[in-house]
Amino acid sequence: MNSKSSLFKRLLAASALAGAGIMTAHAAATLKAGDLQVGMEISYPPFESWDKGKVVGFDPELAQALAKAMGDKASFVDTKFTGLILGLGSEHFDVVISGMYVTPERQAQADALPYGKTGALILVRKGSAKLPKTEQDLCGMKVGLEQGTTWVKALQTLSAQTCVPAGKGAIAVSEFPSAPEASQALLSGNVDAQLEIAGAARMFAERTKDRLVISSPELVYPQTLGMYVKKGNTQLMDALKKAMATIRANGEYGKLLKKYNIAPVE
Repeated sequence: MNSKSSLFKRLLAASALAGAGIMTAHAAATLKAGDLQVGMEISYPPFESWDKGKVVGFDPELAQALAKAMGDKASFVDTKFTGLILGLGSEHFDVVISGMYVTPERQAQADALPYGKTGALILVRKGSAKLPKTEQDLCGMKVGLEQGTTWVKALQTLSAQTCVPAGKGAIAVSEFPSAPEASQALLSGNVDAQLEIAGAARMFAERTKDRLVISSPELVYPQTLGMYVKKGNTQLMDALKKAMATIRANGEYGKLLKKYNIAPVE
């Protein structure tokens, strides 16, 4: 074998190994090569919901755009909101993208990548005698919330530290398995108000044909939305960051924000 032939074969071998290394690294970033498995509670419009057997909404559209930028496809794993971070740690999916706020408690369990800004709005029944404009106005009221949201603790703290000392009455917080169930409790009169993320609150008001109305003119508890990956999965986090940069540059991110009335993160 001449030296040129030997060199050529060594180069081919090195190239094959390098290619295999890239594929292995990419496969290691997700549980299944070529498939970005996304955990979300698919009962939370306009963030995610079912429509004729298809998952639709801001989060699935964002996930699909990110997966495309990564050279993957996106698939969705329907999971109760309270079990999303736990499911991520148990490797039931690669990433959580489900209208979830970035909080210190969640960041202690998983790594977060911000992807939007929003807040809550207050829903009441049409014709209600009480029209709370801010969270302070919820003192003395029964408030329905989806179980596991950050507002549960926020309202309990507000009740104990502000409402009761001021003699305005405690906030009675009722938790429900899902946001639509909280809305049903409001419609039936079991609670006086519902605190819900802005996009979902607007959709609930629309879908009930204004039997539920938004009483708060401004956002309540404005916060940052974040997608979560398992702690230490730096490969996937880096891949998602690069994908976010790509969809920012090509305009897909901006179009989604405008479509769903979500504020951008810098």
